[in-house]
Amino acid sequence: MSDEVLIDAGPIVALLDKSDNRNPQCRFTAEELNSQFVTVWPVIAEASFLLRRIYHGQATLLAMLADETIKIANLNREDVPRIRELMAKYHDLPMDLADASIVRVAERQRIRRVFTIDQKDFRIYRPAHIRHFTLLPSMIRPS
Repeated sequence: MSDEVLIDAGPIVALLDKSDNRNPQCRFTAEELNSQFVTVWPVIAEASFLLRRIYHGQATLLAMLADETIKIANLNREDVPRIRELMAKYHDLPMDLADASIVRVAERQRIRRVFTIDQKDFRIYRPAHIRHFTLLPSMIRPS
C-alpha cells in the first residue's frame, strides 16, 4: 500500500483560505499525516479558480507545487478511456474530470486514501483496486 494521499480541491482551498470554516480540521489532518500529497492537474485548475479571490492563494498553491508539498501525478492518453468510463458510470452524480482523474490515479498507483471534503461522492466511487477509499479527514460526516 502506498503512503501517498490523493488530495482534492476542497482541502487545498481550505488549507490556504483561513476564513474557510474547514481550515482548522483540514490543517489538523494535514499536520497529522506523515504522507506525500498527490493530485492531478484538473484538481489544481479547480483549486486555482476557487482561490482567485484569496490574497496570495494562487501563488501559494503554485509554491506548494514547486516545492513538492503537493506532487502532480501524470495523466496521459492511456488514462483517458478509464476516465471516460468512470464519468459515464457515475454520470448521475455527475462525476467531474477532477474526481475521475483522482480515481484513475488511485487505481494506477494503488493509492487508497483521499483527502477530500466531497466525501458524499467519494463514498460512492468504487476504484478497481479496492472496495472503497479511506477518506480523510475522517471526522467529516457525509451530508
